[in-house]
Amino acid sequence: MVMNTGFKSQCLPTYRILTSDQIKHIHTATLELLETVGVKVMYKEARDMLAGAGCRVKPGNIVRIPNWLVEECIRSAPSRITIYNRLGQEAMRLEGNNTYFGMGTDLIKTYDLETGELRDSQLADVANAARVADALEEIDFLGSYALPYDSPTNLMYIDAFKTQLENSIKPIFYTAAGTADIAVINNLAAAVMGGKEALREKPIHIHYAEPLTPLLHSSGAIQKLFFCADNAVPVNYTPGMMSGASAPVTLAGAITVGNAEALSGIVLHQLRAKGAPIVSGFGMSTLDMKTSACVYGCPEYRLALSACSDLYHYYGIPMWGTAGVSDSHAPDEQAAMEWSMSLLMAGMDGANLIHDIGYMGQGLVGSPAALVMNAEIISYVRRVVRGFDIDAEHIGMDVIREVGPQGAFISTAQTMKYFKQEHWQPQLCNRETLEPWIAQGQKTWGNKAVEKARALLKSHSPQKLPADVQASLDNIREAALKSLEGEHIEA
Repeated sequence: MVMNTGFKSQCLPTYRILTSDQIKHIHTATLELLETVGVKVMYKEARDMLAGAGCRVKPGNIVRIPNWLVEECIRSAPSRITIYNRLGQEAMRLEGNNTYFGMGTDLIKTYDLETGELRDSQLADVANAARVADALEEIDFLGSYALPYDSPTNLMYIDAFKTQLENSIKPIFYTAAGTADIAVINNLAAAVMGGKEALREKPIHIHYAEPLTPLLHSSGAIQKLFFCADNAVPVNYTPGMMSGASAPVTLAGAITVGNAEALSGIVLHQLRAKGAPIVSGFGMSTLDMKTSACVYGCPEYRLALSACSDLYHYYGIPMWGTAGVSDSHAPDEQAAMEWSMSLLMAGMDGANLIHDIGYMGQGLVGSPAALVMNAEIISYVRRVVRGFDIDAEHIGMDVIREVGPQGAFISTAQTMKYFKQEHWQPQLCNRETLEPWIAQGQKTWGNKAVEKARALLKSHSPQKLPADVQASLDNIREAALKSLEGEHIEA
């Protein structure tokens, strides 16, 4: 007879900052805010829909949302979203504590990998980032990373998306100016997957849109949200707050406001199409009161995202996160510190869709070498989060007895069986002793990251698109160039 003692042999690091009572307290405060203060909705079709669902529309386009409707829409949002790569293989299952790390979008400056110059980003930088990310197994999904200034203004987002499709098989997290180019981007994705119905069955992309803090849903954001709902395109609709400026200076106040913005977005989305896939949550940078900078690498951002993870695990809705971000303008020691802290906390939080890896300069600066460095940190974090086993085999009392005092474990079968699993092995971090390190040129981690990024761009060849699919993408792009002539990116 085996007695069930409740003993678990796997040791997993756990981290949360909100108790169950604190989660309910924030949730209740959020419901009160939505019901008594409301949100500003700058799109008549959306206001009419909300009114028809039981909301109160007030002068000034203010909509007050009853708590029962918020909770009803939380329940209707899917608890799992499966994302595929362009080969039709499952790539990410956004649910529970599953964590996936990927790039962000639209960095206006890039460090040239050959010259070291900090210059305006180009379409080639989008391609380089996609190719490097395609080769790095720690990066689960793409973002444009760079904003291509050499593309026509009205095609920047379309060209970036097409370039990512051409240079990687991985899923794509993307932005768009409005419904005109998001429709083109959806056509590009459908062409790769064999049609719009095939894309609905196996989505390969996630659109990013956001409300405006405090408590405002713009017409453009709602139209993109509705497009995604109507077409079953997974959408990441999350506010980007700045505590002390567009959000309260207190973390509790900012979290409550951000949660109200996120949940009201879920209401809009689920009323439009019940059960449509949405990733939610909120982020919170701070306003530096000395420099007026929007701070990405601050500990307050981490605390807010940890609270967000706790809340959205409670709601059972896939959640957004951000990590691998730094306020340093170069891939230096500060960047390494801020990247590492944010990636470790994000991995421990259990946030699902963690983007912006390799960001520098408050979300303005990128580098292919930064992606390589972040991939190594992610590998480290995943080893920490995986924990370790303490069952009888892993304790290995028989092995310890056999080796005994003053013995050596290096030649045991246990060591040969488990050393690769138990001991993390870096690709870039130095583990040479001093003399070999000096003899090999005293290379730093950053030096080796640049070398690896260059090598990947020379050696890695992403799987090419079939010729007919490539031709379809080219034709869609040319048609978009004509149809969007004269249109420009929205601010």
